[in-house]
Amino acid sequence: MKAVTAYIGLGANLGDPTGKICEALKKIEKIPGVLLGEVSSFYKTAPVGFEEQDDFVNIVCSAKCSIGAFHLLEELHDIEQEFGRIRSFLNGPRIIDLDLLLYGGLFCNTADVTIPHPRMLDRAFVLVPLQEIAPNFVLPSGVRIADLLPRVLGQRIERSDFTRY
Repeated sequence: MKAVTAYIGLGANLGDPTGKICEALKKIEKIPGVLLGEVSSFYKTAPVGFEEQDDFVNIVCSAKCSIGAFHLLEELHDIEQEFGRIRSFLNGPRIIDLDLLLYGGLFCNTADVTIPHPRMLDRAFVLVPLQEIAPNFVLPSGVRIADLLPRVLGQRIERSDFTRY
């Protein structure tokens, strides 16, 4: 299989979010058939949806993958399980969240997975770090990430002092 570039969003707001994200990146590096690429700065972000919770720490990374999208997604879910992620309710607090945002030019919409990630275009915590590591990125739909940034300007996001894992 030819290597495909995937983009993964990582976020957390329970315990030591920055530490959990760093641990998750190390686990992603160990997935056979995945070569970690660019890693964005760490960003402190306001919760979206359910706002009565602590701020999140979010990043986006790229990876060259010689495994399929569904296999990669299974591996990401396995990492979440290792951390003890509990999916209590939509947009709730989490110890770690690993989202497969994009996988090459793949469009997929099944009961289990939607790629590109269905809510990524409305979230500063995805678009800002994605723009940082892929400034000229064009979505499979033909839309440039840079052109989507104005729609998320009202969402609070600030680059953390901790910028590298």
